[in-house]
Amino acid sequence: MTARPKRLRRCQLSVPGSSEKMMTKAAALGVDFVFLDLEDAVAPSEKRASRGRIVDALNNLDWGRSVRCVRVNDLTTEYAYEDIIEVVEGARENLDLIMLPKAMSAADVQFVDKLLTMMEKKLGLKKRIGIDVLIEEVEAMMRVNEIAASTPRLECLIFGMGDYSASQGVSIRDIGGSGGYPGDIWHYQRQQMTIACRANRIDAVDGPFADFRQPDVYREEARRAMILGMVGKWAIHPSQVEIAHDVFSPKPEEVARARAMMKAYDEALAKGLGAVQYEGKMIDIASVRIVKNITDRADQIGM
Repeated sequence: MTARPKRLRRCQLSVPGSSEKMMTKAAALGVDFVFLDLEDAVAPSEKRASRGRIVDALNNLDWGRSVRCVRVNDLTTEYAYEDIIEVVEGARENLDLIMLPKAMSAADVQFVDKLLTMMEKKLGLKKRIGIDVLIEEVEAMMRVNEIAASTPRLECLIFGMGDYSASQGVSIRDIGGSGGYPGDIWHYQRQQMTIACRANRIDAVDGPFADFRQPDVYREEARRAMILGMVGKWAIHPSQVEIAHDVFSPKPEEVARARAMMKAYDEALAKGLGAVQYEGKMIDIASVRIVKNITDRADQIGM
């Protein structure tokens, strides 16, 4: 079994596949993860032509270290299977992942998995193309555990609160906002999905916040997602990229403290102790498991 690659997803930037200008700009931003969109951001009349624009962008732009992903149309449409076939055949090794929207069950993800497996064999690809999946329907949230466990090719689940609001009948003005609800209206959904992801060793990412003119609100939504264990958030505008990268990156002082704590615990183990006092508090293996999340993330970022 091929191991899942470790990818940074502090920010997943959405870019319309119909806009060559926007794709060129996105390639130069140095964002962790860019997905070129064939779904909501592209009008039906432009969907087929946009496949070629995306292939050209993947093959000919310098994306640096950015993860390259394409969001295809959902499996209820006439576009989905040709989206996958044309993009994979055209971009080949220059494509890292396919993003599947509106997955309703494990079977939906497994269909994409099998199609990609056939294409990789046909094309002789040397790397496995991953799958990211959007959880944005109430049926999907009810089946989120089986979706998260659907295939080893699956790398990440994303909470798409825009379509999810419509599916559940939630009344909000701005996608990603609270709509005046007394508390975090998305706490249950974020928590449920993140637990499913953690149990299956895949990433959990929070979806978009539509009003990019409110950076403080975007930062707060990202912070709430990060506290629950999500590893990143979508950006629908380049101004949100830096915020997401900052929120989902540990601070240097946090990393230094985590490394020092782990060192103190290792020294205690060498002396035959199962716990040790550090900064006036007792730390044990549970403490180390918590801070190891920080050091692992720091290592991934290169801190």
